[in-house]
Amino acid sequence: MSQVELLAIIDNKIEQVRTKSLDLSFNEIVDMYRDGEFEISPAYQRLFRWSEEKQSQFIESLILEMPIPPIYVIEKDEGQYELIDGLQRISTYLHFRGELANHNNHSTDEMEEENVRFLTLTGCDIVKELNGLTYEKLPKTLQIRLKRSFVRVEVIRKGSDSRLRYYMFKRLNTGGELLSEQEIRNCTIRLLDDTFNDFIIELSGYSHFQNTISHLNEEKIEKKEDQEYVLKYFAYKLDRENYKKNISSFLTTFMEKVSDEGHEEHIKFDYEKERKEFEKTFEILDLSLGEYAFDKLRKGKYISGITSTHFDAFTMGIQPYLNIIDTEDTLLMEQLGEVFKAIKLDQAFLDNASGGGKNTKNYLSKRIEVVQKRVGDFLDGRS
Repeated sequence: MSQVELLAIIDNKIEQVRTKSLDLSFNEIVDMYRDGEFEISPAYQRLFRWSEEKQSQFIESLILEMPIPPIYVIEKDEGQYELIDGLQRISTYLHFRGELANHNNHSTDEMEEENVRFLTLTGCDIVKELNGLTYEKLPKTLQIRLKRSFVRVEVIRKGSDSRLRYYMFKRLNTGGELLSEQEIRNCTIRLLDDTFNDFIIELSGYSHFQNTISHLNEEKIEKKEDQEYVLKYFAYKLDRENYKKNISSFLTTFMEKVSDEGHEEHIKFDYEKERKEFEKTFEILDLSLGEYAFDKLRKGKYISGITSTHFDAFTMGIQPYLNIIDTEDTLLMEQLGEVFKAIKLDQAFLDNASGGGKNTKNYLSKRIEVVQKRVGDFLDGRS
C-alpha cells in the first residue's frame, strides 16, 4: 500500500467522525439537564462514585477558577446531548446544586433526603473556610461565579459513524475514572447496540444464577462482576476458539462481535436459544451444588469465594448434557452434586485449575474436558 493510499484511508475515517467544540457554562448544563436536553443515562449515572471530599475539592477548583478537562457528549438530536466522558465532574456539580436525579433514592427521612440532596463541602484543602457550606450558604458572588464557570464540551455529531464513535469512547473511558472493565463495557457498547448488553444485565438477575454466585462480595457486585460472569459464560460458549490469555480484551471483543453487525467476525446471537441454555445450565448447577458451585473444596470443606477456573470448567463442561439432565429428578441432582464434588478434588482437574498461570487456552480446554468426561461417564453409567 502506498503512502498516498494510506493517507486517503485515514482522511476518510476522519471525515466519518464529525465533531464540534462548545464552551458551556455550568448553569446552561443545569438548565439543559432539567429540560432533558443533557442526558446522563441511568446505567451510566449509577457509576457516580466520587467521595464527598473529592466532590468538594472539584467545587473548590471551580470557585478558584482553576482549569478543568473537557467533557465529551454525543449529539442525539440537534441541541440534545448524552454524556459519555466527564460523569464525575458533571454529577458533582449537579449534586452541589441539588439537581442530581435520584441521588438519594434509598432514604425515607425527609430531612436526611434534603441533606444528602445538596452536597455539603468537606475536605477543601486550599480554602478550608469553604468546609461545611452548601451552595445556598455560599455568598451570592460565589454562586454567580459557579453558575458562570464554563467547561469545554466536545460534541460528536449525530451523523458520525457509530462504529468509530464507539472505538473512540472505549478508549476515552478505559481506566479514566477507575471503573471496572464491565462498567466500561456497559457504558460504551451502547454506542453500537444495547440489545446484548441489556440481555446480559437481565440474565444476571436469574435466581439460579444468583444462588451460584452468592459468594461474590458486595464490592464485586457493585463493580458489575456478576454481569461479567454472564458475559464470560457466553464468550466461552460461543467464541472459545479465539480466547488466548487476556480475558479482558477477549470479553470486550466478544461483546463487540455480538453487538456490531458490521464486525468482520460478527456473531449472530440466538437470544431465545441462548436464554434457555443459560437458564438450564445454572438450574443444574444450583440444584446440585447451590452456593458452592464455583468454590474450591479442600479436605471436605468449601473455601468460600468464586473461583473463575471452576466457573468456566463447570459451566462449559456440562453443555453437551443439558438436554438429558432432568432437573426435576431429585436423586439425579444429588448424585450429580457428588460427581461435581469429586471433580473438585480430582488431581487431573486441580492440575489444570489451581495455581498460577492457569488462564491460558490450553489449561482452559483441559479442565473443561475433565468435567465433560467425568459427567459423561456418570450419565452413561446410569443408562
